[in-house]
Amino acid sequence: MHRSQPPASRGVLEVDWPFFGELCRALALRVAREYEPEIVLGIAKAGVIPGVVVASILQTEFTSMAVTRQEAGAQPVLVSGPPSTIRGRRVLVVDETCDTGSTMKLALNEIRALQPAEIRSAVSFKTGDYAPDFHAFETDNFIILPWDREIIQGGELVMRPDYAARL
Repeated sequence: MHRSQPPASRGVLEVDWPFFGELCRALALRVAREYEPEIVLGIAKAGVIPGVVVASILQTEFTSMAVTRQEAGAQPVLVSGPPSTIRGRRVLVVDETCDTGSTMKLALNEIRALQPAEIRSAVSFKTGDYAPDFHAFETDNFIILPWDREIIQGGELVMRPDYAARL
């Protein structure tokens, strides 16, 4: 997923692996107190990571679907739809962030077409106006996730140039 550049006035939140783990535990607890999913569905790419962790904590099955944006600010596009195994089941849809909700809305519409028993949405970070059913942390900051921070250039790990420019 390509992220659009945030307004310059926004701060930056660098998330390390321990903090990410705490967020996943908090999210799983919030879900468990109100909902009992039979399957967790992560939205690839970045939603798969918290989705797998939440599914593991909840001791439930995990699956995924893929949604991408061709360029920053573009509308999301379905790459790979949800599996038919969600039909008639309680589904928790997980993504890493949720700002406008366009990715989540697309995913939820695709999932509804398969007639699950119930659907709830969850994100690690609520960053905008769209309100998922569950979120672990709300912020206006631009988020740098631990798996997104570095890339390989010339055979070496380096900080992503667009992130380095923000710090």
